[in-house]
Amino acid sequence: MTRLTFALAASTLALAAAAPALAEDLRIFGWAGEMPDEVLQDFEAETGIAVTFDTFDSNESLIAKLDAGGSGYDLVNPSQYAVQILVNRGKLAELDHSRIETYDKIGPSFTQVSYDPGNKYSIPYVWGTTGLAYNKTCVDAPITGWKALFDEKYKGRVYMLDNMLAAYIAGLQVNGFDANTTDPAEIEKATETLIAQKPMLAGYNSTNFADLVSSGEACIVESWSSSVLQAIQDNPDVVYVLPEEGGTMWIDGYSILTDAPNPDAAYRFLSYILRPEVAAKTTELTQTATVVTESKALLPDALAKNPAVFPAESTIANADFILDLGDAMKLYQDGWTRVKAAQ
Repeated sequence: MTRLTFALAASTLALAAAAPALAEDLRIFGWAGEMPDEVLQDFEAETGIAVTFDTFDSNESLIAKLDAGGSGYDLVNPSQYAVQILVNRGKLAELDHSRIETYDKIGPSFTQVSYDPGNKYSIPYVWGTTGLAYNKTCVDAPITGWKALFDEKYKGRVYMLDNMLAAYIAGLQVNGFDANTTDPAEIEKATETLIAQKPMLAGYNSTNFADLVSSGEACIVESWSSSVLQAIQDNPDVVYVLPEEGGTMWIDGYSILTDAPNPDAAYRFLSYILRPEVAAKTTELTQTATVVTESKALLPDALAKNPAVFPAESTIANADFILDLGDAMKLYQDGWTRVKAAQ
């Protein structure tokens, strides 16, 4: 029996001895693929709280849903820049950390994040990086940076993520710019770089790019770290790299809405998912890094020591967070329209 299995078994026995609480409802709007059904079912079994978990595929979809009003959700799952936007729009409640029993389980590096100092409005949940993956069988040397995505020798075998900000990360950093620049000249240069790249791409792809690089149909793909882990496990020729130009880190957290119908249930859920054994189970099932430091000791070594899941501090030292870019977002949106229209 593994340490994680033992911990979960002990937790299950304890739960079985306790009568479930009076049934309540909890409605959550979260990222697809980051919250295992098993974790939701375990929470329901322990608490008697019935969970409805709806999913979105982009922060923009989440923001639009909340802007429309009357969502009825208690908890939402924004990434860092979306936290800033939603706070500015008055959508997120200020959190009472004393009501989150396991708040102290969050690793120190995740308690003072720049986009939400002190985790005032958002509790970090999982994190990862944006970089690139390549297949060793179709490159002539190890890939180390974004520049490979613009190399003509890989024409027709490169995919970029079909995501505006992700594409601009590469377009900006390959030119030596910060991924969060608001400088119109730098944004324009990145736009021109992405337009010039367009003819050599096989396409923009945010769905099955991991399969494409694993099969060798693609040589190099821009990638989110968590999305390519299964391909790495299945095919030892697939390598994930955080580019030398920096790449970015992302954190997806949970926030309680200001108009949440069931804030008590929301706090119970936050306390639950930050338990070390629950966070470890989440990482095993989703292969996404947890912010709960103690959980790593409960994971198989192959996962806990996988640099694509838990990169070394030195590796992520130059990575940027993608933050709310304010009025400059219009420049990105206009540029992205031009990029997608380019032939």
